[in-house]
Amino acid sequence: MNLRMPEMLREHYKKEMLGYQLSLIGGDLASAWTHLERSHILGHEYPFEHTCSHWQMLKFGVKNRDLREVLGQLPRLLVGGIKSFSGVIPRGNTGGANVSALKPMPVPAELKLILDNSKKYPHVRS
Repeated sequence: MNLRMPEMLREHYKKEMLGYQLSLIGGDLASAWTHLERSHILGHEYPFEHTCSHWQMLKFGVKNRDLREVLGQLPRLLVGGIKSFSGVIPRGNTGGANVSALKPMPVPAELKLILDNSKKYPHVRS
């Protein structure tokens, strides 16, 4: 059970969330969404961060009047954190309504390196 995100991983997760906010403020919706997907990949093993990524995706859907995304995020919000607790996580899944919540996906190389290093060195800051 992963309750606490390793420090190294937390820093990268926060960078993605900050990138999301800055892109959203700057009106670059495609970049904002990419940052949300990356935050989901980094945080989906941890209940709080996983749920937070889905919450931001829901808010993004509402802001952009994307009914498909809003409806897709509601069940993910309800069960995403539980899936993190149980360890039933499809590795690499980007978390959006455009993909099955159960589908494993390739992890981008730079994120794979971050995830692997955070497991080897959980208390190291990057």
